[in-house]
Amino acid sequence: MARGSAAGTISIVATLSFEQARACVLAKVTEARVAPCAESVSLSEAAGRVLAEPVAADRDNPAVSRSVRDGFAVRAADLPGELLVIGEVRAGETFAADVQPGQAVEIMTGAPLPRGADSVVMVEHVSVAGQRVTVPRTLQAGENVSPQGSQARKDQILLEPGERLDFASIALLASVGRSRVSVFARPRVALLATGDEIVQVSETPLDYQVRNSNVESLAVQVARAGGCPHILPVARDLYAATRELVEQGLRFDLLLLSGGVSAGKYDIVEQVLADLGGEFFFDRVLIMPGQPLVFGRAQGKFFFGLPGNPASTLVTFEIFARAAVELLAGQKEAMLPVVWTRLARDLHQKTGLTRFLPARVSADGSAVDPIQWQGSGDVPALARANAFVVTEPGQENWRAGDWIRVLLK
Repeated sequence: MARGSAAGTISIVATLSFEQARACVLAKVTEARVAPCAESVSLSEAAGRVLAEPVAADRDNPAVSRSVRDGFAVRAADLPGELLVIGEVRAGETFAADVQPGQAVEIMTGAPLPRGADSVVMVEHVSVAGQRVTVPRTLQAGENVSPQGSQARKDQILLEPGERLDFASIALLASVGRSRVSVFARPRVALLATGDEIVQVSETPLDYQVRNSNVESLAVQVARAGGCPHILPVARDLYAATRELVEQGLRFDLLLLSGGVSAGKYDIVEQVLADLGGEFFFDRVLIMPGQPLVFGRAQGKFFFGLPGNPASTLVTFEIFARAAVELLAGQKEAMLPVVWTRLARDLHQKTGLTRFLPARVSADGSAVDPIQWQGSGDVPALARANAFVVTEPGQENWRAGDWIRVLLK
């Protein structure tokens, strides 16, 4: 049961599969989003940000034809044969003379190809005696040469707006002379934990209390997705207190709530959101952990009501809310880091749900081993995991060696 778009009213929202729920998030956020404001930052600040402008090559790349091997610049038509070495050229230099028939120039990797030469023979493939080099093999014109403009032509667009900048992107920006770049502003994401049982991380909890770990992990996940996390005070299980903090959270670009979305007597988050005009797109997904997951919009802002158990919070953010943060940050599309690998041992499950089970992927990525865990409150098991096995809802058994999906952590 979920609250509808009119304040306080109740309507039925269909329970969705994992794939349907993710498609819903992507469609709703993509449809409603507007391009964030742009700001200029230095290259040292740009990593992980989303590009807000096209980036073009400022010249041909490479600017001249150059050698990709240490060896000798030659004319392919002269080979095989014995050639006169007329000099050498290193990276950062040019060779003034033209290579004539029967001549060669010793050349280093990255050095410009001398005029007249059309290929480079590797030093390992020749014998040298004094000023003569013997090449016993043939070459094709252009062999071991990176031609001028083969990587990019002047004014060619190399990066498009909406791309997240990684280390390779930073190298490209530097190579085309961009010491500053325009990027989209990060979305501001409010994090609100709910529940009377929650105390601050620095406090010593009583036996029936838990420390507020969910917002700390969410803050890391939000920042990794390109957002700016803002932790709000804990909302106690009282209507007025929860409503006041939810209203604060809806002033941000996105609101993430942790807890209070199940069917319990004191799970009041959905009622608060409904009374604030919330529109609910789904409030249950056929996954484990994380079935009681709420996604909607209120006062023009999207919100997620994430289940309160740590694994449920962590997993539902990664597979749903992370996409919303990335899209609101200006990213063209949100990708889910799912790969296929082989199971290290047999696996059995009850059918009906897509399960995300903590696991360890081997160092070479060739196998994944599910971790023994005690359910969605088992934080030590989550910390040991570097991935999640993703099961198919209609399949009951897997054998060791079977291929299975894995969500990288």
